[in-house]
Amino acid sequence: MARIVLTHSACRQYTGGMAELESDATSIRGLVRDLEVRFPGLGRQVEESMAVAIDGVMHQDDLTAPIPEGAEVYLLPRIGGG
Repeated sequence: MARIVLTHSACRQYTGGMAELESDATSIRGLVRDLEVRFPGLGRQVEESMAVAIDGVMHQDDLTAPIPEGAEVYLLPRIGGG
């Protein structure tokens, strides 16, 4: 099971204010699905506007990135630029 940390209040509105969760997901895609089922709207929020850090490694658009057992996963706002 991975520890999921929601760093932005935009995500916490879906979880009733919870900032930390756990998930059995084994990929970012699986995490998005899991979050959407458990907290409707959160999976979409993550997919559209969040970057994911798995054990300190950033993943912005790679839904296939694996989430190892016991990982720490941080959901962070994407950084825009131009």
